[in-house]
Amino acid sequence: MTRTALIAALGTFLIAATAHAADPAAGKAKYDATCVACHGANGISIAPIYPNLAGQKDEYLVAQLKAFRDGSRPNAIMQPMAKGLSDTDIANIAVYVSTLKP
Repeated sequence: MTRTALIAALGTFLIAATAHAADPAAGKAKYDATCVACHGANGISIAPIYPNLAGQKDEYLVAQLKAFRDGSRPNAIMQPMAKGLSDTDIANIAVYVSTLKP
């Protein structure tokens, strides 16, 4: 296994481990305070410019929120929203949103 493949595998494992240890109740509270205005109470967005989040995989959501937070995925709306989220907040939100039915 190449070094790059090993690092990628380890990163995937760590993201998955973080998300699975997350607290969906805490995620709901943070989601309701931070995300619901655009992405809707049940993860179905209120306007066509915002994506539906209901049913997304938690690992995907963790990766995207971290990318918004660190600026590697630039977005004028999401970067400020993600900036104040800790790794724990992100994992909690992701595991909560992944439980919502599309």
